[in-house]
Order: sequence, then structure tokens, then C-alpha cells
Amino acid sequence: MKLVVIDGQSGRMGQLFIERLRAAALSCEVLAIGTNAIATSAMLKAGADNGATGENPVLVACRTADIIAGPIGILAADSLLGEITPAMAVAIGQSRAKKLLLPVNQCSNLVAGVPAMSLNRLMDEAVELLGTLL
Repeated sequence: MKLVVIDGQSGRMGQLFIERLRAAALSCEVLAIGTNAIATSAMLKAGADNGATGENPVLVACRTADIIAGPIGILAADSLLGEITPAMAVAIGQSRAKKLLLPVNQCSNLVAGVPAMSLNRLMDEAVELLGTLL
């Protein structure tokens, strides 16, 4: 299974997610796509198999991904403080991959019905869900 993790800004969310899935010994190929070099670097340090930065890697990776994971903002153009381009949001949204979206109520994207939880608890739940998808 090919898991594409997309994150921006500092890459902290993607980094924590990759660290947790590696600790859980989930078997999948992890491709880290950062919207900037700092995010990509953080996810590579966390244990991603490969990494790339920018819009075109998102477009290419979405074609072959089995699962795409990242903050819910990756589906909205101009989110993550403008780091998600319209083309990226479309590629992610139209991908046939399953989307594992982390509900972070920031950047004008608010998710109703989702209780506020710590980033640690959110990562635990995300890795548990990923395990069921794999």
C-alpha cells in the first residue's frame, strides 16, 4: 500500500503521524509531500520512505496513492495559510485514494460534530484508523 502524507507549514502534524505509524509497525510505503522544504524535511526525519516538495509532487503522487493523509485543509484551495494551491486541492479531491483527513479546526475550516482533542490523541486515532485501512 502506498500512503501519501501531505502537510505544510512546519510539517509537525505529518511528522507526528509518520512517527506514530512507524511505532505501530504498520506496513506501508510512506511518501511525504511537503508544501515547503521544512515540512518535507520534518516528515523525512520521522521515517518517511521518500519525500518531495511542492505542487507538482502532490499532483503526481495523487495519481498512484492508495491512501492520502493530512490535515483537512488539504482539500481546500488556499488553506494552510495559502500553501495549498487550487490544483493541489483538486488533485487530492479527485484522487481515487482513500483520504484520511485530520480534523484540525484552523484556517477557516471548522468541522462540526468533531470533539476538540489534543494533537497526541488525534494522532492515536488516525493511526488506529490507518491500521483498519491497511
